[in-house]
Amino acid sequence: MNELEQLRQRVGALEAAREVSGCMHEYMQLCDYLDEGFDLDPLMELFTEDAIWEGKGKRYAATFGRREGCAAIRAMFAKYTLPPAHFALNVHFLTSEKVEVHSETEAAGTWVLLQTATFADGRSQLSSALLSVAFRREKGRWKISRFCTTSRFNRPVQSPWDCPQPLPVPKE
Repeated sequence: MNELEQLRQRVGALEAAREVSGCMHEYMQLCDYLDEGFDLDPLMELFTEDAIWEGKGKRYAATFGRREGCAAIRAMFAKYTLPPAHFALNVHFLTSEKVEVHSETEAAGTWVLLQTATFADGRSQLSSALLSVAFRREKGRWKISRFCTTSRFNRPVQSPWDCPQPLPVPKE
């Protein structure tokens, strides 16, 4: 393989890694707004038809279980779109990203997730999970083919995350 071809492959892998990262960003951003009446189509377009979504570990295996196929994953998310609303506020933060591109059609990544949620009933929680996600390129777009989330910790928080008081700023 000549130097130009090696360079093309390296640039292709970098672009693929960036697109995979973008897919995860879009997934988390959509999950931030998962609420009553939410349109699930944009979220479901991020998954392959044969995707697997799985909670792992003692807590998440029991809470979320394993969903096989896009229809089963949609059914899981659909519960969050029915009245009454589940979340009053939900924000996902991703860190410690590591993306590996295995081929032109296969990639995988890991992230550490921090989630701040206030539920409709007023309770709040801070959660962290390790995400291990496989991706497959279909019709020119990277999609999630396997999503695994393993709980690291979950902790109740005594007050809602969003406080309505004005922000403290220096006086003029």
